[in-house]
Amino acid sequence: MNSGDTAFVIVSAALVFIMTPGLGFFYGGLGRRKNVINNMMASVFILGLGMVLWFLFGYSLSFSGNTFGIIGSLKDFCLSSHAFDAVSPYADNLPFLVFVIFQMMFALITPAIITGAVAGRMKFKALFIFIAAWSFLVYYPLAHMVWGQGGLLGGDGLGSIDFAGGNVVHISSGVSGLILCLILGKRHGYERTSYRIHNIPFVVLGMALLWFGWFGFNAGSALGANALAGHAFMTTSLATAAGLLSWMLIDVVRKRKPNLINCCTGVVVGLVAITPGAGFVPVWASFIIGLSAGPVCYYGIMLVKRKLKFDDALDAFGCHGIGGIWGGLLTGIFADPSVNSATGWWFGNASQFFAQVGGILVSIVVAVVGTLVCVLITKAFTELRVSHRDELIGLDASQHGENAYPSFTGLD
Repeated sequence: MNSGDTAFVIVSAALVFIMTPGLGFFYGGLGRRKNVINNMMASVFILGLGMVLWFLFGYSLSFSGNTFGIIGSLKDFCLSSHAFDAVSPYADNLPFLVFVIFQMMFALITPAIITGAVAGRMKFKALFIFIAAWSFLVYYPLAHMVWGQGGLLGGDGLGSIDFAGGNVVHISSGVSGLILCLILGKRHGYERTSYRIHNIPFVVLGMALLWFGWFGFNAGSALGANALAGHAFMTTSLATAAGLLSWMLIDVVRKRKPNLINCCTGVVVGLVAITPGAGFVPVWASFIIGLSAGPVCYYGIMLVKRKLKFDDALDAFGCHGIGGIWGGLLTGIFADPSVNSATGWWFGNASQFFAQVGGILVSIVVAVVGTLVCVLITKAFTELRVSHRDELIGLDASQHGENAYPSFTGLD
């Protein structure tokens, strides 16, 4: 074990942790005033539920044993089969628990992303049950398939590469958010009322926390304080900056004015797109990935919403689903063998691109099927959607009995 690597990954885990409260601010600011507590609570409760489930079952099902390359085993139920100072089987430079902690933070932020797609209309009880079921049926299997030893999609299987969670985190949550919001239906008055973002400073604060935490998300995935971590930090920085600028440029061209909310969205899109390739692609390719992710997600959101006519309240699918798919495909093109152990199409290995396509398709299927099953499980206990009256008065009052702004008495 290496003390420097251990310290680095512990700090990285703390950075990834702050992303979930940061997402709460981001979603809270984007939503309506009457739903800000509910939007933020959707991230906060996952901090508790996700950690407990990870301790009990999550790590074991994701990283212990192997069952047909799809899921792990219960060998490490309650983390009971390793001494506290044991070496991690996934990184011999790290203690067992440090790797567990780092991966636990990914299991928190991922289901929180889904909640943006259903903001303003899903019962809190239903959301709680759904997220618990989704962790077992979608996240843990995908984490094992992509990163686990013997996983179906990783190096022991299809050969798809995913440095920090393009498939596991973003495609899974984005696609699940899309399916869930289609099942729930649109918010009342969605097509005839203008939508007002209620707190732009909250959005900027959330964006800043996400960007800050994402350095731990991507650089920490090197699992050591080394050159690869520095490389992932740089590719993350450049892609995100390019995503911000490309989205801002679209605003200037289309609307003649730069929009702060859209700049924040461009940041998130750049972060999502570089995640699968941060430790695989050269620095120059990260600029292309971030720059192209802006228009791909911008127009992808417009096109998909126009065709499917769905209400993805805070564009969870548009940013994370489309951005994750785009980033995964470009990783298959630009993966550089001089950076890491994968060679993309640009460097003469077309098979890596097709492995990425296969990995993305499997991830989509797992997310779709898993989400549908989770919906059935949730419906066995409660209705998915709040009543018309509860939606009109707001989920802060109807689901939590709280008001974020005591002087506020309206319905916005």
